[in-house]
Amino acid sequence: MHNKIPLAHVNIQGIDCAIFGADARIPTNQARGALLAGLTSRARMAGLAVSKRALAFSQGGRLTFFGDRDLVAYLTSNAWAVSWTHEIEA
Repeated sequence: MHNKIPLAHVNIQGIDCAIFGADARIPTNQARGALLAGLTSRARMAGLAVSKRALAFSQGGRLTFFGDRDLVAYLTSNAWAVSWTHEIEA
């Protein structure tokens, strides 16, 4: 059985963005970067345009983002409310 990862595919200020509801099993930047790369590949293979991407996960009870710096800054400063649009296989 495969795990499904929630995905928000949104256009923010004219840029196609993918926000994945996932965190790496080992919470390091290297592991998160590898997970983000793999999920981005799957999203693109599913036909989604992705220019900026980020992971969204709970850390210490707070919604946290990891990914493209400017997208992470935007999501954090605008208190992005989770609204998933798709699911992809993990």
